Amino acid sequence: MKFSFTYKAIAAALVLSLGFLSCSKLDRDYEPIQVSGLNVIHASPTIELLDVYVDNSRATVSDFEYGNKIGYLSAYAGNRAFNVTKKGSPTSLKSLTYNMKPQVGYSLFVANTLENIELLMLEDDLAQPAAGKAKIRFVNLSPDGGALSLNVDGSATDLATNKAYKEFSTFETVNATTGTQTVTLNIKNATGGAIEATIPGVKLEEGKIYTVYARGLKASTGIMGLSAKIFLHSNN
Repeated sequence: MKFSFTYKAIAAALVLSLGFLSCSKLDRDYEPIQVSGLNVIHASPTIELLDVYVDNSRATVSDFEYGNKIGYLSAYAGNRAFNVTKKGSPTSLKSLTYNMKPQVGYSLFVANTLENIELLMLEDDLAQPAAGKAKIRFVNLSPDGGALSLNVDGSATDLATNKAYKEFSTFETVNATTGTQTVTLNIKNATGGAIEATIPGVKLEEGKIYTVYARGLKASTGIMGLSAKIFLHSNN
Protein backbone atom coordinates (compact mmCIF):
# COMPACT_ATOMS: atom_id res chain seq x y z
CA MET A 1 0.00 0.00 0.00
CA LYS A 2 1.40 3.43 -0.89
CA PHE A 3 1.51 5.93 1.93
CA SER A 4 0.84 9.50 0.94
CA PHE A 5 0.82 12.96 2.43
CA THR A 6 -0.06 16.33 0.93
CA TYR A 7 0.46 19.88 2.09
CA LYS A 8 -3.24 20.31 2.86
CA ALA A 9 -4.07 16.97 4.49
CA ILE A 10 -2.86 13.46 5.02
CA ALA A 11 -4.57 10.90 2.81
CA ALA A 12 -7.17 8.61 4.33
CA ALA A 13 -4.79 5.70 4.70
CA LEU A 14 -5.64 4.41 8.16
CA VAL A 15 -2.93 3.02 10.40
CA LEU A 16 -2.34 0.18 12.79
CA SER A 17 0.12 0.84 15.61
CA LEU A 18 2.40 3.13 13.52
CA GLY A 19 0.06 2.83 12.20
CA PHE A 20 0.00 0.95 8.97
CA LEU A 21 -3.22 -0.72 7.84
CA SER A 22 -3.68 -2.97 4.86
CA CYS A 23 -6.21 -1.83 2.30
CA SER A 24 -8.30 -4.93 3.01
CA LYS A 25 -9.02 -3.58 6.51
CA LEU A 26 -10.76 -0.44 5.31
CA ASP A 27 -14.44 -0.37 6.14
CA ARG A 28 -17.05 2.28 5.58
CA ASP A 29 -18.10 2.02 9.23
CA TYR A 30 -14.73 3.25 10.49
CA GLU A 31 -14.71 6.69 12.04
CA PRO A 32 -12.07 9.02 10.53
CA ILE A 33 -8.74 8.70 12.33
CA GLN A 34 -6.43 11.68 12.78
CA VAL A 35 -3.07 11.05 11.15
CA SER A 36 0.25 12.85 10.72
CA GLY A 37 2.99 12.68 8.09
CA LEU A 38 6.46 11.32 8.85
CA ASN A 39 9.80 11.54 7.06
CA VAL A 40 12.67 9.40 8.39
CA ILE A 41 16.24 10.45 7.50
CA HIS A 42 19.43 8.43 8.13
CA ALA A 43 22.05 11.05 9.02
CA SER A 44 24.19 8.90 11.31
CA PRO A 45 27.75 8.60 9.91
CA THR A 46 28.00 4.82 10.00
CA ILE A 47 28.11 2.01 7.46
CA GLU A 48 25.61 0.16 9.65
CA LEU A 49 22.15 -0.48 8.18
CA LEU A 50 19.43 0.62 10.58
CA ASP A 51 15.78 0.00 11.31
CA VAL A 52 13.43 2.63 12.72
CA TYR A 53 10.26 1.57 14.50
CA VAL A 54 7.16 3.56 15.33
CA ASP A 55 5.47 1.80 18.21
CA ASN A 56 5.95 -1.86 17.17
CA SER A 57 5.95 -1.37 13.40
CA ARG A 58 9.06 -0.95 11.25
CA ALA A 59 8.90 2.28 9.28
CA THR A 60 12.09 1.84 7.27
CA VAL A 61 12.95 -0.06 4.11
CA SER A 62 15.07 -3.21 4.20
CA ASP A 63 18.39 -1.41 3.57
CA PHE A 64 18.09 1.90 5.37
CA GLU A 65 21.60 3.27 4.95
CA TYR A 66 23.44 6.55 5.53
CA GLY A 67 21.89 9.31 3.45
CA ASN A 68 18.56 7.52 2.89
CA LYS A 69 15.21 9.24 3.41
CA ILE A 70 11.74 7.74 3.40
CA GLY A 71 8.33 9.42 3.68
CA TYR A 72 5.97 10.96 4.02
CA LEU A 73 4.43 7.96 5.77
CA SER A 74 1.01 8.20 7.35
CA ALA A 75 1.06 7.73 11.13
CA TYR A 76 -1.48 7.98 13.91
CA ALA A 77 -1.48 11.39 15.57
CA GLY A 78 -0.85 11.42 19.31
CA ASN A 79 1.91 10.00 21.48
CA ARG A 80 4.15 7.67 19.47
CA ALA A 81 7.18 5.68 20.58
CA PHE A 82 10.16 5.72 18.17
CA ASN A 83 13.11 3.35 18.32
CA VAL A 84 16.22 2.88 16.20
CA THR A 85 18.01 -0.48 16.02
CA LYS A 86 20.66 -2.16 13.93
CA LYS A 87 19.06 -3.90 10.97
CA GLY A 88 17.32 -7.08 12.09
CA SER A 89 18.09 -6.51 15.78
CA PRO A 90 15.41 -6.24 18.49
CA THR A 91 17.70 -4.15 20.70
CA SER A 92 16.92 -0.44 20.79
CA LEU A 93 19.92 1.84 20.37
CA LYS A 94 17.87 4.95 21.14
CA SER A 95 14.24 5.72 21.83
CA LEU A 96 12.04 8.79 21.70
CA THR A 97 8.43 9.46 22.66
CA TYR A 98 6.79 12.29 20.76
CA ASN A 99 3.28 13.73 20.55
CA MET A 100 2.44 14.14 16.85
CA LYS A 101 -0.23 16.68 15.92
CA PRO A 102 -2.91 15.65 13.43
CA GLN A 103 -2.43 16.71 9.79
CA VAL A 104 1.09 18.00 10.48
CA GLY A 105 4.28 16.81 8.80
CA TYR A 106 7.40 15.79 10.74
CA SER A 107 10.98 14.85 9.92
CA LEU A 108 12.72 12.33 12.19
CA PHE A 109 16.51 12.43 11.86
CA VAL A 110 18.75 9.59 13.02
CA ALA A 111 21.92 11.44 13.98
CA ASN A 112 25.38 11.17 15.60
CA THR A 113 27.75 8.19 15.49
CA LEU A 114 26.48 4.65 16.09
CA GLU A 115 27.96 4.62 19.61
CA ASN A 116 26.17 7.87 20.50
CA ILE A 117 23.15 7.64 18.21
CA GLU A 118 20.34 10.15 18.71
CA LEU A 119 16.87 10.90 17.35
CA LEU A 120 15.80 14.44 16.46
CA MET A 121 12.17 15.12 15.57
CA LEU A 122 11.32 18.37 13.80
CA GLU A 123 7.93 19.76 12.84
CA ASP A 124 7.74 20.71 9.16
CA ASP A 125 6.23 23.98 7.97
CA LEU A 126 4.39 22.88 4.85
CA ALA A 127 2.54 26.13 4.14
CA GLN A 128 2.84 26.82 0.44
CA PRO A 129 5.45 29.48 -0.46
CA ALA A 130 4.33 32.63 -2.23
CA ALA A 131 4.44 32.90 -6.01
CA GLY A 132 8.00 32.91 -7.31
CA LYS A 133 9.37 31.64 -3.99
CA ALA A 134 10.67 28.45 -2.37
CA LYS A 135 11.41 27.68 1.30
CA ILE A 136 14.54 26.19 2.90
CA ARG A 137 15.33 24.99 6.43
CA PHE A 138 18.86 24.23 7.67
CA VAL A 139 19.71 21.57 10.27
CA ASN A 140 23.21 21.01 11.67
CA LEU A 141 23.70 17.26 12.19
CA SER A 142 27.51 17.15 12.19
CA PRO A 143 28.49 16.16 15.76
CA ASP A 144 32.01 17.63 15.58
CA GLY A 145 31.50 20.27 12.90
CA GLY A 146 31.03 23.19 15.28
CA ALA A 147 28.53 25.98 14.65
CA LEU A 148 27.57 26.21 10.98
CA SER A 149 25.73 28.59 8.67
CA LEU A 150 23.90 28.12 5.36
CA ASN A 151 24.53 30.50 2.48
CA VAL A 152 23.43 30.75 -1.14
CA ASP A 153 26.66 31.33 -3.05
CA GLY A 154 27.02 34.99 -4.00
CA SER A 155 24.56 36.25 -1.37
CA ALA A 156 25.81 38.72 1.23
CA THR A 157 23.31 37.42 3.81
CA ASP A 158 23.27 33.89 5.20
CA LEU A 159 19.99 31.98 5.18
CA ALA A 160 20.79 30.43 8.56
CA THR A 161 23.50 31.47 10.97
CA ASN A 162 25.49 29.99 13.84
CA LYS A 163 23.62 26.70 14.26
CA ALA A 164 25.28 24.34 16.73
CA TYR A 165 24.90 20.57 16.48
CA LYS A 166 21.18 19.60 16.45
CA GLU A 167 20.13 23.23 16.08
CA PHE A 168 18.02 24.28 13.10
CA SER A 169 16.55 27.29 11.40
CA THR A 170 12.99 28.12 10.52
CA PHE A 171 11.94 27.62 6.90
CA GLU A 172 13.31 30.69 5.14
CA THR A 173 11.74 32.09 1.96
CA VAL A 174 14.06 32.45 -1.04
CA ASN A 175 13.66 33.39 -4.67
CA ALA A 176 12.94 30.33 -6.80
CA THR A 177 15.30 29.56 -9.65
CA THR A 178 13.96 29.88 -13.19
CA GLY A 179 14.64 28.01 -16.41
CA THR A 180 18.03 26.29 -16.31
CA GLN A 181 19.25 28.48 -13.46
CA THR A 182 20.82 26.71 -10.46
CA VAL A 183 22.52 27.84 -7.27
CA THR A 184 25.29 26.51 -5.05
CA LEU A 185 24.52 26.13 -1.37
CA ASN A 186 27.44 26.63 1.01
CA ILE A 187 27.80 25.25 4.52
CA LYS A 188 30.09 27.71 6.30
CA ASN A 189 32.02 27.70 9.55
CA ALA A 190 30.06 30.19 11.62
CA THR A 191 33.22 31.50 13.32
CA GLY A 192 35.74 31.94 10.53
CA GLY A 193 33.42 31.86 7.54
CA ALA A 194 35.34 29.09 5.78
CA ILE A 195 33.24 26.90 3.48
CA GLU A 196 33.04 23.40 4.96
CA ALA A 197 30.78 21.77 2.33
CA THR A 198 28.82 22.69 -0.78
CA ILE A 199 25.84 21.44 -2.73
CA PRO A 200 26.26 22.64 -6.33
CA GLY A 201 23.68 22.74 -9.11
CA VAL A 202 20.59 23.11 -6.92
CA LYS A 203 17.26 24.04 -8.52
CA LEU A 204 15.00 25.75 -6.01
CA GLU A 205 11.65 25.28 -7.70
CA GLU A 206 8.76 27.64 -7.24
CA GLY A 207 6.32 26.48 -4.59
CA LYS A 208 8.66 23.78 -3.24
CA ILE A 209 9.91 23.26 0.31
CA TYR A 210 13.39 21.93 1.13
CA THR A 211 15.56 20.92 4.08
CA VAL A 212 19.35 21.16 3.89
CA TYR A 213 21.31 19.33 6.55
CA ALA A 214 24.99 19.14 7.43
CA ARG A 215 26.12 15.60 8.21
CA GLY A 216 29.23 13.53 8.81
CA LEU A 217 32.38 14.12 10.80
CA LYS A 218 34.88 16.92 10.33
CA ALA A 219 37.51 14.56 11.74
CA SER A 220 36.77 11.96 9.06
CA THR A 221 37.26 11.76 5.29
CA GLY A 222 35.43 10.23 2.34
CA ILE A 223 31.73 9.49 2.59
CA MET A 224 31.74 9.90 6.38
CA GLY A 225 33.43 13.31 6.22
CA LEU A 226 31.56 16.54 6.79
CA SER A 227 29.18 17.11 3.89
CA ALA A 228 25.70 18.43 3.17
CA LYS A 229 22.53 17.04 1.66
CA ILE A 230 19.22 18.51 0.52
CA PHE A 231 15.80 16.91 0.29
CA LEU A 232 12.43 17.99 -0.99
CA HIS A 233 9.39 17.78 1.25
CA SER A 234 7.24 15.64 -1.00
CA ASN A 235 5.03 12.56 -0.93
CA ASN A 236 7.01 11.06 -3.84
